Amino acid sequence: MSDTTLPSAKTHAGLDIRAILEHLPHRYPMLLVDRVLDVVPGQSIHAIKNVSINEAFFMGHFPHIPVMPGVLMIEALAQAAGILSFQTMGQTADLSSVFYFVGIDAARFKRPVGPGDQLHLKVSILRAKGGIWKYEARALVDDQLAVEAELMCTMRKVEA
Repeated sequence: MSDTTLPSAKTHAGLDIRAILEHLPHRYPMLLVDRVLDVVPGQSIHAIKNVSINEAFFMGHFPHIPVMPGVLMIEALAQAAGILSFQTMGQTADLSSVFYFVGIDAARFKRPVGPGDQLHLKVSILRAKGGIWKYEARALVDDQLAVEAELMCTMRKVEA
């Protein structure tokens, strides 16, 4: 994608898990978006990750006090960003393309996230230029900031 003119705001209702699976190539255990509450192509997305004690990472992180790894919170935000980008481009995921990280800036972790928490993923597009998408990303639990970062991603064609 070259310099991108983002479409005008048109709110789409939320997406259920079937629609999420059309927009992301991720599958268990790496699918970290359970529902999209709202998406405005070209602008923003609000999605949810329900954090369950059944998550495999809790067996080792940490058995005595389960905490969701920060890198997985960032990954959940990136997956929400991927859905937003696909919605913006009017596309779905396919076997010939992958959405990759190219940068993570200003990541800050503000509170631990554990079993029973609902992580609200809020991502806004800052710009899309030269095939690089830049986002402002925040994840909240009970209206408390858990993590924030600026993410940069790009889509690349791959051989299936």
